[in-house]
Parts: sequence; C-alpha cells; structure tokens
Amino acid sequence: MTNTVIPLPAPTLLPVTRTDALFPVRRVYCVGRNYADHAIEMGHDPSREPPFFFQKNPQNLVTDGVFPYPPLSQDVHFEVELVMALGRGGRDIPLEQALDCVWGYGVGIDFTRRDLQAELKKAGRPWEAAKAFEASAPVSSLIAAAEIGHPQSGAIWLDVNGVRKQSGDLAQMIWKLPEIIVELSRLFTLEAGDIIMTGTPAGVGAVSRGDTVTCGVEGVADLSVNVV
Repeated sequence: MTNTVIPLPAPTLLPVTRTDALFPVRRVYCVGRNYADHAIEMGHDPSREPPFFFQKNPQNLVTDGVFPYPPLSQDVHFEVELVMALGRGGRDIPLEQALDCVWGYGVGIDFTRRDLQAELKKAGRPWEAAKAFEASAPVSSLIAAAEIGHPQSGAIWLDVNGVRKQSGDLAQMIWKLPEIIVELSRLFTLEAGDIIMTGTPAGVGAVSRGDTVTCGVEGVADLSVNVV
C-alpha cells in the first residue's frame, strides 16, 4: 500500500452503458468555438481561427443529474457537447490513426460562468474561474466506439424546461473528431483516460435555479440535469 501524508483523492470514474465497468478519467480537454454558428454567435470569424483548447478538472465531471448553481455569478450558460473518451494516446498522432485512440463517446454540458468569463477575457486572464468550477461538466454514461462506431454526423440538441435552445449536427464541426485529436497531441501527450469535450452549436443561453436541462447526441446518449 502506498504511504501518503494525506488520504488519496477519490478517482473520477464514469459509468459505461450496459456494463458495471467504469471509465477512469485522467484529464479533461475542451475545444473552444468548434461550430461555425457558435463562433459567429460569440463574435468571432470561424474561417480564420485555428482550434484552441482549455481544460476542466476531472472532478468537475458529474453524473448525478444535479447542477448546483455556482456562487459569484448571475449569468451561467449551458453548452451541449459530444464527449470523446480516449482508450490510448500519444504525441503527434497521425490523422489516420487518431480515431483508433477513441474508446467511446457520451454527451456532456459545459456550464460556463459567462459574466466571469467576459471579465476575464477583458482583463486578458485565464478562464479557469469561468470554466473549471464544481459540477461544471455533467456527463452521460459512455458508450463504446466498438458498439456505435465513430459518429461523424447526427443531431446534437439541448432543451431547457422542454423548449429547444440548441440544435445542430455533428457534421457542422469546424475541426472534426480525428483533427481534434491530432491538434491536441501536438500540444500535450494524450493518454488513456483523457476526456475531450468537442464544442457546442449555437443557441447557448442562461439557466436559473429550478430549470431542467435535457440534451443529447443522436445515436450516442441523452442526459437530463436539474439546476438547483
């Protein structure tokens, strides 16, 4: 047994569809503005921008269907995203080998303190306070790529209290799934257990306490979250 001066932190483990086995999480990467209509919505020109990335913490991933509204913000936005879960990794991964790294897929929500993010952007500071806060990334169960393949198209959507807010298609991604892996592997050494949130379509907006947020990716997973 490893002798540690404090108790080891609990690992982040995600459920897997149709099995009792769990997926252990190492890191969480997020792709910014990866749908053209969302990039335009946020005031940017998608035709000029290379991919950029930020991170959340593994502990930000939650699977209990509850999103506690965070303090120090009055404008928290939802962003539905396809989630990739890596079963292997490497550096400078060739494009033709990129999807071989993917173990499976799910759906998640990147909750964002939009008011804090705007302040941080204006000050030229990092986004962690706006992105990597507690319970900021609810996720569904994962499903193996061996079971569903690698989705290149299909509806991605999000409703708030039964009203459709986001509606898009995976085919609208600016940077496709294998390209995301290639670009990330140029910046970081990817490994098994890494989670990649792949960007959100247009229609992002605010939530309030008492809202029910439901979302999904066609052929992958659905997710329901209560804002408390």
